[in-house]
Amino acid sequence: MSNVQIMLAVMGMDQHENGVMAVSRILREAQMRVGYLGRFQTPSSIVEKLRKEPTDVIGISCHSWEYLQLVPQLLVKLKEAELDIPVIIGGSVITERDAVELTEKGV
Repeated sequence: MSNVQIMLAVMGMDQHENGVMAVSRILREAQMRVGYLGRFQTPSSIVEKLRKEPTDVIGISCHSWEYLQLVPQLLVKLKEAELDIPVIIGGSVITERDAVELTEKGV
């Protein structure tokens, strides 16, 4: 089994769990350890939970364009908490311009 711990969460007002649940199942089938923080997470709630549980990668599902505000806030909160954890985002149609902006911020 892999030693990689992946934490998944749905941020913002998004209520769609189908994608994150499918990703969770695929990762588990690939022998990765996966945790799920649930829906309606905020940058602060995610960081608070990650302080208690060692995590190698954070996977964020965020529909609509809330990701433009929430994901950069998450990166700031992670830095403030001295947590150096890569963030991957999915769950929405991310425009090319948004992808460039988020990549430049470290996503």
